[in-house]
Amino acid sequence: MTNPGAGEAFAPIADYGFLSDTETTALVAPSGNIEWMCLPRMDSPSVFGSLLDRDAGYFRVGPAGIEVPAARRYIPGTMVLETTWWTPGGWLVVLDALLMGPWHHEDQRSHTHRRAPTDYDSDHVLLRVIRCENGQAQVRLDCMPIFDYGRQSAKWEHTGVGYHEAVAKGNGLELRLTSDLNIGFEGSLATARTLIKEGETRFVALSWSEHRPPQTPAEAQERLTWTVHHWQHWLDRGRFPDHPWRAHLQRSALTLKGLTYAPTGAVAAAATTSLPETPGGDRNWDYRYTWIRDSTMALWAFYTLGFDWEANDFFHFITDVAEAANGHLQIMYGVDGRAELEESTLDHLHGYDGARPVRIGNGAYTQAQHDVWGAIIGSIYLYVRKRDRLDDRLWGIIVKQVEAALQHWRNPDRGMWEVRGEPQHFTSSKLFCWLAAHRGSQLAHIRGDGERAERWRAAAEEIRADVLENAVDERGVFVQHYGTKALDASVLLIPMLGFLPPDDKRVRETVFAIADELTQDDLVLRYRTTDTDDGFDSEEGTFTICSFWLVSSLVLIGELERAKTLCEKLLSYASPLQLYAEEIDAHSGRHLGNFPQAFTHLALINAVMSVIRAEEELREVPRI
Repeated sequence: MTNPGAGEAFAPIADYGFLSDTETTALVAPSGNIEWMCLPRMDSPSVFGSLLDRDAGYFRVGPAGIEVPAARRYIPGTMVLETTWWTPGGWLVVLDALLMGPWHHEDQRSHTHRRAPTDYDSDHVLLRVIRCENGQAQVRLDCMPIFDYGRQSAKWEHTGVGYHEAVAKGNGLELRLTSDLNIGFEGSLATARTLIKEGETRFVALSWSEHRPPQTPAEAQERLTWTVHHWQHWLDRGRFPDHPWRAHLQRSALTLKGLTYAPTGAVAAAATTSLPETPGGDRNWDYRYTWIRDSTMALWAFYTLGFDWEANDFFHFITDVAEAANGHLQIMYGVDGRAELEESTLDHLHGYDGARPVRIGNGAYTQAQHDVWGAIIGSIYLYVRKRDRLDDRLWGIIVKQVEAALQHWRNPDRGMWEVRGEPQHFTSSKLFCWLAAHRGSQLAHIRGDGERAERWRAAAEEIRADVLENAVDERGVFVQHYGTKALDASVLLIPMLGFLPPDDKRVRETVFAIADELTQDDLVLRYRTTDTDDGFDSEEGTFTICSFWLVSSLVLIGELERAKTLCEKLLSYASPLQLYAEEIDAHSGRHLGNFPQAFTHLALINAVMSVIRAEEELREVPRI
């Protein structure tokens, strides 16, 4: 295996494996290359960045001269990836994991939230275990970290314990490579070769903190087993229906947990930056942050599947940032809660398959988007509903956020899709302002504040009347924003959020219009780029979250068979490891955009559970 340099083909986005220890993440190509890994956490600068430039660092373990695996899978119920290769001499298996270790009180450091009984800490170790199943195979290890998004080459040194351990320093990090292989250096490349025979096991561990890496194959296997059991025990806490789609729900739950930054409970939108929404295009964004709008759906998904600890951790994160914002809530934050996410481009990187620019940071954090207030109030409502009590701290946040929504709802904004064109009176933004007032009124009743409950209820009705007056076209279909006839998939949230009942004629006509007119091969677009000033001229793929919203909406309006058919089709588009990027090219099935995408997996859980529950309700109806 040589350096995946310029000219070598990029793996399809959907073919990457996803690793996580709930502090950092990594993407593994089918070749066995770690092509994306940021340290010390998921939104830090990359150490292995060949996903965005073939000369920005990589870490490969696998058979010499063989790059296409025979099979890949996750160890069931885990985030441990198993890759199997056939070689002319035998069968080789590589197991990859970001290790998890038991949590101890003295290790709390930045952990300020409560921990679940089965929670483990990140061990800050990437472990790769190599096993020969039969015959024999030549194994090659190549590790070339390039710090700071490919701008600072590593310089390796042996640590003094023979040729089995090496250290490289850069950008404030110290990487330690530990193996039972003899490690040599070729410039900034740490490399090793060996012949492995049937029944033999080798290991290599990359660590970046004071946590001790494994020292022997036996210890490596023990630590790997510990990590396997951690993930399986975590998944056992969930509630999953006995249904053929159960595996998709479980993989989505594991992916959401993997995108969670454990020290704060924040859920990142994706593990990557700048994977293109259009092949070779410029719709390339940094999604390694947490969006407030994701909060209501994330809480619903976690609560529905029985992961109350994760839901509560994310809830405490968003209420902490809401309280700190003092009524001026941003649309997104860093996973550590930081507010400034200044956007810049990395012009030295060629981008995934030539898609430029490569961006870090996200300038949309400064945008005015009116969905944030409804999202935060909707999240508080879900949290309080499970407890039927409302403390002074939460009430203070509610009052500020509802009043902010009522102050601004008449103004135009950038909408939930963060368009970089002119502000508009987006229907979805009005919908979320309605949600803030509507749920705020219900929470005021729980609080016993009758005056606010009535005032906010009246405001919710005023917003609803304004939307019904200005956002419905002559066909009785909800449109993207006031003054247009363009469709937008975000209005599928109208029945899902309870703005109108599912049997309302306008709701039904809107769902059918989107299904018939805003789709490509049944998959849903956000909007037609020819109808929307989003600041770009390029096209984009279908948005998978919107397709799953259509499934949920079809269930709500009683079109169960159509919903089930679409859901089956969407599940067939999952990656070989049951992961999803942000978009799908309807013609080729190619995944587009950042990967894996939390919002897509959240919508999958919502849609799949909607179909399953509707089927169960039908079975419970006695037949005459």
